[in-house]
Amino acid sequence: MRDIVILGSTGSIGVQALELVAANPDLFRVVGLSAGSKNLPLLFEQARKFQVPIVGTTARRDSWESIAGSTIVIDGPLASTQIAALSCDIVLNGITGSIGLGPTLSALAAGNKVALANKESLVAGGPLVMSYGADRIIPVDSEHSALYQAMLAGKRSEVKKFVITASGGAFRDRSDLRGVTVDEALSHPTWSMGPVVTINSATLMNKGLEIIEAHYLFDLPYSQIDAVIHPQSVVHSMVEYVDGSTIAQLSPPNMKGPIGYALSFPDRLKGSTPAVDWSKAHEWNFAPVDQNKYLALALARSAGEMGVVATATLNAANEVAVAAFIDKRIEFSAIIDVVTATLDRVAGSTSTSTTQIRDLADVSAVEENARMIASEYSEGLTR
Repeated sequence: MRDIVILGSTGSIGVQALELVAANPDLFRVVGLSAGSKNLPLLFEQARKFQVPIVGTTARRDSWESIAGSTIVIDGPLASTQIAALSCDIVLNGITGSIGLGPTLSALAAGNKVALANKESLVAGGPLVMSYGADRIIPVDSEHSALYQAMLAGKRSEVKKFVITASGGAFRDRSDLRGVTVDEALSHPTWSMGPVVTINSATLMNKGLEIIEAHYLFDLPYSQIDAVIHPQSVVHSMVEYVDGSTIAQLSPPNMKGPIGYALSFPDRLKGSTPAVDWSKAHEWNFAPVDQNKYLALALARSAGEMGVVATATLNAANEVAVAAFIDKRIEFSAIIDVVTATLDRVAGSTSTSTTQIRDLADVSAVEENARMIASEYSEGLTR
């Protein structure tokens, strides 16, 4: 029996993880849950169904007191950070956004392993997270789970290149991105995800963040990490070795596969995801990324080369810009403009490559500065 904690339990990753737990009650026991304030009824329903003794939420007491029952509740902005430190075998961090960094560090500091679906933890605080050791982290993003599995085919010294696949998002077949609406950007052709991740997929910023994440997880130079467009989202990533062999991991687009792999590692969880149906014909396409259309990829790679101050800035500015687009305050094309302008200003005012990130407070300071600058640019575009 493996004791697990799930952070972001009411989101897509958390809900699917609990479905795996329900299907394997003899393998997993949930000892803690956390979620934001948007879906409190679901959080406490999950707690009752899985007999979870303690939950955390950012919501105020008057929002949850009447529905909590006998469940012990930790509330406030640090609730997930406290829940992450509970004694367990593994913490699944399914929180979206850089607010997931604190809980990741808390889990690792408590001696827990982390099944990491929160890519922003590495983008904003990669050196801090990886200081605990790569063996403490199992990636949950489908691309990094695929790389993790494909890396088992050879030695780290034999790796020539990573190839991360991208669906291309909502606009892979559209060249003119003027006048893009929020509803159009949120209409992903393959995956069902939260709004921020879906918008990032449309700009391809998600692939930029994943390249940064791969750099930290596997200690591979940015020059050896590529991305390709693969509309079917069946091949999740590939590792090319020095002998010319390429090892790919593939399965139908379903996050239960990488979630189950991370929670049960080093064992594989039987039936966690459907397999490819080899009784049918398949056609899978791959194409280079259009660098003129998807400017976010080069921007993220450049930030990665500058260091963690730049990547934390990139992520925080992008969160502000995406929120402004969803609120219909800026155009879709302005998302990358805001992020670029913020990075340029930060790089021009400080040495992003030498500034030290010593702890979470340093990351928070960098992010706060980036959000302030990005908000100024966003507001300027609405006037």
